[in-house]
Amino acid sequence: MAFTPLHDRVLVRRVESDEKTAGGLIIPESAKEKPQQGEVVSVGEGSRKDNGELIAMSVKAGDKVLFGKWSGTEITLDGEELLIMKESDILGIMA
Repeated sequence: MAFTPLHDRVLVRRVESDEKTAGGLIIPESAKEKPQQGEVVSVGEGSRKDNGELIAMSVKAGDKVLFGKWSGTEITLDGEELLIMKESDILGIMA
């Protein structure tokens, strides 16, 4: 995939959630919520200060991240559904 986000944007692939609850109940597709965690696919170069100085990104490709429920814009690249969002929409990096 040849796509690089601009400025402080991040391309994220959602991580699929479990199909069963802790009690063993199977969750149907229609009742599932979209997961709020994903893996960073690619990142932009970062934003710039008023004086032109580059502010480096805090995330990098391969990081597992948590993001808000309504964060990002869904896009399809090479038949795969991905999210593109600003770095500020990411809540944290999972260790």
